[in-house]
Amino acid sequence: MESKVIFVALMVFSLALSTLAQYQAETCAVAPLKRMNCGHPGVTPSECADKGCCFDSTVPGVPWCFHPTAVDNLPEEEC
Repeated sequence: MESKVIFVALMVFSLALSTLAQYQAETCAVAPLKRMNCGHPGVTPSECADKGCCFDSTVPGVPWCFHPTAVDNLPEEEC
C-alpha cells in the first residue's frame, strides 16, 4: 500500500512540474556579454537549434550559439 502512495505522489509531482514548464517562456533577446555558450567553435545554426539554443553571428567576440533566457513577465493575452 505504501508503494502505491509514493507512486501516486511522484506522478502528481511530475505532472505539476510539467505544467509549470509549459508556461515558462524563453527569449533569444540576450545581451551579448550575458550570453552563456551552448555550442562548440564553428557550430552551425541548425546544430545550435537542435540543442534548443539561439544563434546570432552578428556580434564578434561573444558566443554565437547561446542559451535562451527565461521571460519573467509575460504579457496577458488579449481577448
